[in-house]
Amino acid sequence: MLYRLARRLRFSRMPLVLAAAGIAAALTACGSSTFESADDKIKVTTTIGMITDVVNEIGGDRVAVEGLMKSNVDPHLYKASQGDIKKLDHADVIFYNGLHLEGKMVEIFERMAGKKPTVAVSRNLADDRLRLGDPAQGTEHDPHIWFDVRNWMSAAEVIRDTLAERDPAHAQSYRDRADAYLEKLAQLHEEVREQIASIPESGRVLVTAHDAFGYFGDAYGIKVMGLQGISTASEAGTKDVADLRDYLVENRIKAVFIESSVPRKAIDAVIQGAKAKGHDLVIGGELFSDAMGAEGTEEGTYVGMVRHNVRTIVEALR
Repeated sequence: MLYRLARRLRFSRMPLVLAAAGIAAALTACGSSTFESADDKIKVTTTIGMITDVVNEIGGDRVAVEGLMKSNVDPHLYKASQGDIKKLDHADVIFYNGLHLEGKMVEIFERMAGKKPTVAVSRNLADDRLRLGDPAQGTEHDPHIWFDVRNWMSAAEVIRDTLAERDPAHAQSYRDRADAYLEKLAQLHEEVREQIASIPESGRVLVTAHDAFGYFGDAYGIKVMGLQGISTASEAGTKDVADLRDYLVENRIKAVFIESSVPRKAIDAVIQGAKAKGHDLVIGGELFSDAMGAEGTEEGTYVGMVRHNVRTIVEALR
């Protein structure tokens, strides 16, 4: 009798035990799936915000991106911290601009290239697509390639191909997202060309704190003058200020522009010098040159940054 009672109790508990086991297995599977999907993402470390934005656009939810340089950071003068080295060490892929933009990090990139894909997004641009740099500052070519949107389309293609090679199972996803983004950039290029063309030709002179907008001038037909050289590591001298001041006074240029990542002290000296000669110059607005705007703002994306710059230039000069 005791045997039969124990047997009934044991079998009556079996559905509960099986249900509990099933729930536990399901929870384990869910937890494993979540962990694997998060762990499966490609870990990417980038330098400037413009590159970070493109990697997010093309990589989507397949990538986890860490950008080293935030808004208002000057890449010419940037020195990597120990925390940055750790991010680079832990990355599966590293993207940087190249052309000596991140001049103080060159040795780091060379060292990382022996361990993992360490890719300059400028690598596919032929010499005839590049402007000459400043040999005195160690720059063979002008690194500010993103100011010609067509050059940034080439950078996007480099990012697309690198991600597809690193993660071939999702290569088509990267290609599809890149196609959509490249179409957006092609439209942006035409938009910029039309907007700059709306400025009277005599007024198409863009004066900024440093010579970052050369590609922009070549691509969209506007004369560009920078007070400092291509790299902000160079400093504007008294003669540079005087020469620029005289040009602006003689040609009755009405506006100059400051940059978010460059101190405005030298530009203010030009304004004061022009005023002393009876010519009033105004600040036409703040442009984003070597760094984008804050994350979460329009200017915190590459497309939004370009549109902000063009809108600011056109409103001031037209």
